[in-house]
Amino acid sequence: MKIALVRAHYNPFGGAERFLNVAVDAMLAHQHTPTILTRAWPKRANVNIAHRIINPRYVTSAGRDRNFANATRALLRQSDFDLVQSYERFQDCDVFHAVDGVHAEWLLQRERIQSPLQRLGVRLNPHHRYLREAEREMYHSSALRAVICISQMVKADILAHYQIDPAKLHVIYGPIDTEAFHPRLIEAHRETTRHKYAIAANAPVAIHVGSGFERKGVAAFLRSVALVPGLHAFVVGHDKKIAHYRAMAKTLGIAARVFFTGGIADVKPYYAASDVFVMPTIYEPFGLVFGEAMACGLPVVSSTKAGAADWIRHGMNGFVVEATDIAAIAAAIEAAIAAPAIGLRGREIVLARNQTDAGEQYAELYKQLVPA
Repeated sequence: MKIALVRAHYNPFGGAERFLNVAVDAMLAHQHTPTILTRAWPKRANVNIAHRIINPRYVTSAGRDRNFANATRALLRQSDFDLVQSYERFQDCDVFHAVDGVHAEWLLQRERIQSPLQRLGVRLNPHHRYLREAEREMYHSSALRAVICISQMVKADILAHYQIDPAKLHVIYGPIDTEAFHPRLIEAHRETTRHKYAIAANAPVAIHVGSGFERKGVAAFLRSVALVPGLHAFVVGHDKKIAHYRAMAKTLGIAARVFFTGGIADVKPYYAASDVFVMPTIYEPFGLVFGEAMACGLPVVSSTKAGAADWIRHGMNGFVVEATDIAAIAAAIEAAIAAPAIGLRGREIVLARNQTDAGEQYAELYKQLVPA
């Protein structure tokens, strides 16, 4: 079976693409032939995957997405693919893999932390308007046969915003490497990582991992760190406004105990040096970093709008709080540090989830959609 995978910006190491890569592996294992349709092909991409470049000219970000969608549709009409699985919002796909969640829901959640002027700017922004319209048209299209949701939260968000047959929605979680992410990392990395940052062996440490600081809740994280006496913190990830967040840490009086690492290739030593993982995200379709931290045996503090909250039972194997409730986040951090056994129960949940093979779930779905 020949399958087209539509992803405008393909980063083989991106969080969303990790879900795509699992789907690709399932296709290859079952003798299917995947081809990625994208604007550019990274040098470090998998050489075993076929690809086609579709990169029409554009001026604006809305024009970029619209022109890519139109050019992709034109190519698909001239091709003989058996199935089209898209990671972009456009009408002509058989399967939509909702790795980026629901754009309409993200905008709704974002409004809660924006000023009236910022909200007006988003509503007038032609790119957001295009994405909302494209998303609506896709979900209401008769061509759409299945949607792969990466969490129950994403499934619920789709049903809340669009009229679609629930039978088309399939929840498939991403796998977590529980051997690479393991509590034994503490023995290998905790002491040396803490020594690098001059953090005392008995000092409590929280970690936040994720780029795109506004959506991932770094401001709320910093404010909650300021409420926990003696708490040190790692902020791991990229953001073009990182100077703003450094200044915020200084204003809060915690600059000496908050370390902005930037993007790093291997976050495992930082998990090992930490006592609790905290990401009060405004909107996160799943968040594989939650699963990685849980696999390491770290207690996690999630927000109600993270898909990984599907795996968490508040106070039992982690904590789920409102993303903007700073006092509740701080209280959860303190409770997590005081009860490290919660982290070990979190690892048990990840181990149990991994018993369901994600690749087989993808393969079974493709079999249903296009019988041999």
